[in-house]
Amino acid sequence: MKTQFDSELESRLTRYCAIDSQSDASSATSPSTAIQFNMQNQLVSELTEIGAENVTLTDYGAVLATIPGNTDAPTMGLLAHVDTAPGFHAEDVKPVVHRAYDGGPIRFADNPDLILSPNDFPYLAGKQGHDIITASGTTLLGADDKAGVAIIMTAMRHLLDNPSIPHGPIRVAFTPDEEIGRGVHERLPADLAADFAFTFDGGAIGEIEYESFSADGAKVHIDGVSIHPGTAKGKLVNALHLAAKIIQTLPHTTQTPETTDGRDGFIMITDMQGTAAQATLTFILRDFERVGLAAKGDLLRRVCATVQATEPRARIRCDITPQYRNMRYWLEEDMTPVDLARAAARAVGVEPLSQPIRGGTDGSRLTELGIPCPNIFTGMQNLHGPLEWISVQDMGLATQACVKLAALAADG
Repeated sequence: MKTQFDSELESRLTRYCAIDSQSDASSATSPSTAIQFNMQNQLVSELTEIGAENVTLTDYGAVLATIPGNTDAPTMGLLAHVDTAPGFHAEDVKPVVHRAYDGGPIRFADNPDLILSPNDFPYLAGKQGHDIITASGTTLLGADDKAGVAIIMTAMRHLLDNPSIPHGPIRVAFTPDEEIGRGVHERLPADLAADFAFTFDGGAIGEIEYESFSADGAKVHIDGVSIHPGTAKGKLVNALHLAAKIIQTLPHTTQTPETTDGRDGFIMITDMQGTAAQATLTFILRDFERVGLAAKGDLLRRVCATVQATEPRARIRCDITPQYRNMRYWLEEDMTPVDLARAAARAVGVEPLSQPIRGGTDGSRLTELGIPCPNIFTGMQNLHGPLEWISVQDMGLATQACVKLAALAADG
């Protein structure tokens, strides 16, 4: 159960999670929040300390570094993202280590009514004896994806300290803004300069993922007619009322995240802002197939057009922007990186499991841009909320797999 990496992983993850690095989809800068530099500057310092070369903080907020190869082999990339999800509190994260988990409910110091129970989360039930890390009950933890950062940092430190382990050149990238679909800057593929890559951004032990959602973002802008409410009869067109009609007209029982699973896609409203004069709705559209994604965009446009027809004095505009595409479209043409990841998992005693990700990773976009990049497990669970947790020993297995992956890639 215990691994040689546990102490280092625990130290790194608790240190990283305490740093606020939440992204913000409403921002137009890159990275979207200045606080992400707090993580990136820390990683620049730590990469330099362990002996990595070419350590660089790019102007678009990514940290890049090289672990020189000791054998002739293709260049492998390893990626994780430093930002945490914008949908839940992420300030003042207080990581808590529950040592030698006893198999019962886990309670939270800052939220006594919150309970993490193995009855509700069967994966937790199998972690008796593990060291479990959670937040304190009022914030997310941020293991997504600071667990991936900790795993890659620990594995790279180990390779640098153990030159007898064969490996080719390794390029490391820690990206900002993955949670808002902007983790892969247009210059990243060229700057990474890898032949193939892996994101450590997966969940349960054994997950090797090469199929993700395809994703678009949408913004619906509504211009109403504003007038003093005391003289509004027959004149006021309330943008918020029209926004509510759009939300209500969209399907609620078949195409939302809370009503779908498996290979079903969805339309999700993530934000609504505005006044009676103007309002903006923000949506994410998800589907595993291009045709299904396009259909969801068409549905949103039709709903907007229908509501527009009920009130010609208003102006409703629906803008849909591509985010990333299912990496399966490219990886299924050459499964070599997936096969390497599976072999690395088996080499550390883990049976690999591949199933579609109901989400995406930086690897989705990176694969589309020409660098094949499947996703590998970290152990993180219950992401983006106060019940987020991870096993230190699961992270240890992922770190072992990362080290083995470097050696196997060097074997060709």
